[in-house]
Amino acid sequence: MRITQYLASKLKNFSNLPKEYIERSKKQVYWQTPRETNYLPRTVERKRFRYTTNRPWTGQFRQQNMPATMRRKVLIEPVEDWSFFRGDRVEVLVGKDKGKQGIVTQVITERNWVIVEGLNWHYRRVGADKDFPGIIIKSEAPLHVLNDIRLVDPSDLQGTEFEWRFTEEGEKVRVSMRSGRIIPIPETNNQTHDYKTPNAYIEREKDTPAAVVGEITFQPKLSTFEMDIMEEMGIKEERTPAKSYWY
Repeated sequence: MRITQYLASKLKNFSNLPKEYIERSKKQVYWQTPRETNYLPRTVERKRFRYTTNRPWTGQFRQQNMPATMRRKVLIEPVEDWSFFRGDRVEVLVGKDKGKQGIVTQVITERNWVIVEGLNWHYRRVGADKDFPGIIIKSEAPLHVLNDIRLVDPSDLQGTEFEWRFTEEGEKVRVSMRSGRIIPIPETNNQTHDYKTPNAYIEREKDTPAAVVGEITFQPKLSTFEMDIMEEMGIKEERTPAKSYWY
């Protein structure tokens, strides 16, 4: 049961991609001590990566972050409340597509970027080598969420500023500053490879039921493993421990 809960917690933030897989796919270990009792665990590995539009588990990401190649660090202003999601209709504020509206298809929180379908695109050559000139494709460049785009108010389809508020039921929502209308988070943001919406998913024969996954089977305590065993077996400790000092 604990294993099921553990796996379910890892799938929560990455749809159907567990966090351990993503961390393992981009990990670059340069040196590690042997796993022996006479060695202290020490690891020298790469901590700084250059994040682009390629996701960390892809071969393009590994090619851009080859071992022993360090690129200039990109300073990112952290966004406290991330407010743009897949499926949002946004208005572009810069570039040749200024004033146009499109749908967000990809979100890259590591760089405060979003990709808008059909906007801010350019041509690039792929697949070129000495015998083949390659092909030209249209590629959509990322847009910065703080300076390059703004949300569109669903009441009049015009760009607007917004803020986060709480409803009477305690739900946190985005509200247009101009019209006061709630801008809902699109259902597209919840889509995964397994389902379009969580409510539409049909449990299969080998799936663990949701009620079983949500059941709490572990109660945290401040006692050690030995103390738990003694409590279950009814053993009471009557010995007085010797004094110890930390210095």
